[in-house]
Amino acid sequence: MVRLRNNGEMEKTRFEGLAVGIDFGTTNSSVAIVNGDSKVELASFPYGGGSTLSFRSVLYLEQVKSSAGAKQIRSKTGPAAIEGYLDAEEKGRLIQSLKSYLPNRTLTGTEVFGRRYTLEELISRMLADLRGHAERQFDVPIRHATVGRPVRFVGAETEEDDAYAVSRLRDAFVLAGFESVDFEMEPIAAAYSYESTLDHDELILIGDFGGGTSDFSLLRVGPGVRRRGRTRQDLLGNSGVGLAGDAFDARIIRKLVSPALGSESYARSLNKTLPAVPTWIYSNLERWHYLSFLRTRNVAEILRSARLRALEPERIEALTALIEEDLGYQLHQAVQQVKFELSRSTSAEFRFRDGSLELQIPVTRSEFEDWISEELGAIERCVDQLLESTGVSPREVDRVFLTGGSSFVPAVRRIFTRRFGEDRIQTGNEFTSVAHGLALRAEEAMMEAAV
Repeated sequence: MVRLRNNGEMEKTRFEGLAVGIDFGTTNSSVAIVNGDSKVELASFPYGGGSTLSFRSVLYLEQVKSSAGAKQIRSKTGPAAIEGYLDAEEKGRLIQSLKSYLPNRTLTGTEVFGRRYTLEELISRMLADLRGHAERQFDVPIRHATVGRPVRFVGAETEEDDAYAVSRLRDAFVLAGFESVDFEMEPIAAAYSYESTLDHDELILIGDFGGGTSDFSLLRVGPGVRRRGRTRQDLLGNSGVGLAGDAFDARIIRKLVSPALGSESYARSLNKTLPAVPTWIYSNLERWHYLSFLRTRNVAEILRSARLRALEPERIEALTALIEEDLGYQLHQAVQQVKFELSRSTSAEFRFRDGSLELQIPVTRSEFEDWISEELGAIERCVDQLLESTGVSPREVDRVFLTGGSSFVPAVRRIFTRRFGEDRIQTGNEFTSVAHGLALRAEEAMMEAAV
């Protein structure tokens, strides 16, 4: 790549023909490039005094006063958004999981502090910051990228829905300053990452578990495939289902946490006993950024009245503390921790202590697996349908490569060990495999274009 120095002279950078891969995820995002030595490098982002390779797909909007005293809207993204949200005395608007709304034709945008934003504008702010961090780290301008997309977007019911989601995502990249983007299926990108470790050809099944989707692909990879050139026949098939880690987290909240906060409690009303608190309040707990929406006078009055009538008032008091002290983010961090512990042990204790609220609740792996049985069944059916539609039997698959945080959940892993055997299962980096593979795919496309 060539660029101009400040004095107008031509300067050759250390990156010739920069290949960039961007994994914009529902929960986490990452950026990778292939450098001049044909090695993949990942962008890092400041967080908590250190750095992280995983950029949380979160946007925080807050009102600040300018030097002239006028109110302005300031945005922060990624790790900085979470830190800004937690540090703020007067909370702004924290938004996450925007990718999951892309197929929704009725959700065009939202109003924040009296200003209307389109969904594409909100997403573009995260993408612009992703690009800016990478440009500063690698000291090159980034205007082109290969971008991951799920096989089936969350909420998409038809191919037209998926195409609509892709077009909106492309528009968001353009708003973020990109001149062009190429899209690649996320499980195929993960396959490129796995392929880089091979010295022989294989037929592989890729399972990519994100925050909002679980995607699968069957394809042939390896050095022989690269040498002869890839063909359409190398990709045998794709399948996907619109659920993954976020759905597992929601089940933990619903089945483990909410009952401790009164979701199954009752209150006296005349001569009847009725649920103490409306169920929609507990639904808002299942996505931590929704908790801020409950800090209203109406909800406070509902909870005050419920506490007076409740048969278990201490549980309503705990719910009230969670809402008033806006502890949603901390709550879901605790959910992540117990899910991680249940991946390593057959039992764990959900522990939450923050502000005036303290919860300690034992839980077993078998209970958790029972809670997510519906989601596990959907994943199983998706894998079996892929095998059936491609005419591939499990014994023909050389390797199963699993990536994404939920690939470490034992019940998810058993879906694959039952079909393929433990010896054929391999896992990759849960947050960066897709970006790594997208960068390699971008490099391959550049080489093909140069021939």
